[in-house]
This record gives sequence, C-alpha cells and structure tokens, in this order.
Amino acid sequence: MAATDLRHSGRVEVTVVGAGIVGCAVAYELGRAGAAVTVLERSSPGSGVTAQSFAWIGGPREGDPPDASTPLRRQVLPGWRRWERDVPGVRVRWHGALTWGGPLRGEVIGAARVRALEPRLRDVPGRAVHLADHGSVDPVAVTRALLRASGARVHERTAVSSLPAADMVVLAAGVDTARLCAPLGIDLPVRPSPAVLMRFAAPPGLVRTLVDSPGLEVRQAADGTLLVPTAVGADAEQVRRRLVAAFGTEDVRLLSARVGVRPMPVDGLPLIGPVAPGVYVAVMHSAITLAPAAAGLIAAEIVHGAQAPELAALRPGRAPVV
Repeated sequence: MAATDLRHSGRVEVTVVGAGIVGCAVAYELGRAGAAVTVLERSSPGSGVTAQSFAWIGGPREGDPPDASTPLRRQVLPGWRRWERDVPGVRVRWHGALTWGGPLRGEVIGAARVRALEPRLRDVPGRAVHLADHGSVDPVAVTRALLRASGARVHERTAVSSLPAADMVVLAAGVDTARLCAPLGIDLPVRPSPAVLMRFAAPPGLVRTLVDSPGLEVRQAADGTLLVPTAVGADAEQVRRRLVAAFGTEDVRLLSARVGVRPMPVDGLPLIGPVAPGVYVAVMHSAITLAPAAAGLIAAEIVHGAQAPELAALRPGRAPVV
C-alpha cells in the first residue's frame, strides 16, 4: 500500500500510539515537518522496553552481508549526529566499541591498541575489531528530550483499545502493535522477544568503550553503572563473576535485573508503512539504533506523501520469509 499525501487546507492531524523511542522519534519528526501531533501512552514516556535497552548506536560495518534494511541502517550515524545537534537533551557518548570472538569486520587492531583502549581489561585478545564511530545513549533521556521538542499533545496513562480518530494513526506501541492491528484483519508478524538488562555498580572508568566479547557484552553508563544485556534466566552472580574476571575488581555489585519485551518482527527486519487507510505501523529492532533514520522518512511519507526508497523493502505487506 502506498503512502498517502495528507496535505489539505489545515495541518495534518496525526495520533501516535506509544511513547517509547520510536513513537517519540516519529512525533518529533512529524512536528518538525509541520503536523499537529497527539501522543497516547499507556504508562509514561520511555518507561517500557525502551528503558531496558542496551542502546548501542552503530551503523552497518564494512563486510556485513546486506539485507533489506541496509539502506536504512546507512543513515543511522548521520541521523544520530543530526539529533545531537538539533534536539536539546540528546547526547551520544561516542566512546567506540571493541568486539572479538566473531567475524573480524571493520578496523582490526592488535593487543597493544586494545590494551590502550581498555586498560582495565585482563584477558586481552590478540586481535579485535575497533568500531571507533559507535556509541551509546541514555534511551529514556533521549525519548523524553524528543517528546519535549516535538510540540505534541501528550496523554499519559491512556490505554488504547481501539484506533483513535485522526488523519493518520501511527502505531508505535511495540508488541502491542500487533494487537491493535488485529481488529483490522491484519496479522502483523511481530512476536514478543524478552531479554534482561542487568545493572551493576562499579568503579568509575572501569569500562571505557563498549565491549562485545564472547560471553560478555558490557558498557559503562555516564553515571558509572555497568549495563549488561543477557538472556532471560541468566544467573546474575555468574554475570557478576564474569565482570570481576574480565576487569580485575571485586568492587562490582548487582543493582537490578529487569526484563524488557522487545517487539521482534519474525524475519528480523523492520515493519514500517501503511497497513490500512489512515493507519501506519512502525516496529523495528533495534529501535534505539534505527529511530532517527526511520522517523524522518516516516514523517516525510505521512506529511508530504514522499516515497522513501530506504523503506520500500520493509513494508508490512511484504512476503513472509519461509
């Protein structure tokens, strides 16, 4: 189904359902494009799965196998730099990432460089990939900054059971998007994918980059907290011991382990586009990474009727992967 140009005598009225990172990103870009935006959120902005995101920001690497989302992913880093420049309160920590144990795609560095980048790391790999242009964000702070800058009318603690009246309704409600599509006769191929984000207290400066190693993925937030994404059922004490072994300090203490239920399209690719007259969906993984790249294109499609070639292969009506 093609995007529809909603320009008429007045401003385009758009209601966004969901105030996670995707919903607030779309609201911001719609407001920037001149739409009158209302945001409906069943809880509070950024309080759902957005709050439990590891929030690793990075584009595709050299040598990554291309897929239908590659054109969109190529806009990730420019999109985040634009938001950092234009949106008060959006801050990216461009600390880079180190990864080893998988395919060596990107700038390969030796042990001496790894040691310089992560001086507290004990078992230094002989080779690793350094992704110097990668970073991370505080996803809740970014979400709320976008919402403030959007100029949208916001209704918190407003559960949505049926689609509201508007020129366009954007469903950016994570796993609830499939439920909201069902009365339209649409079986949106999105499934819940739970994951855990553990938070640990640790000495400041313990982890300087984002470390992606076999058995342990970790970054240190601006407040000094270590963030470690794990599978549901992972033992927190075992994770703590991995941190102790990796960085050589016993001064690591679990603060929390919380489950976030990610909306996972069944083929792993974003679902972005109209599903019925006046209804548009935006579901993607990783939402934090893709939000600025996707939201600007979504706003242009809704307000101006522009057809984004980067989204052409990501439409909800595409043939399912067998």
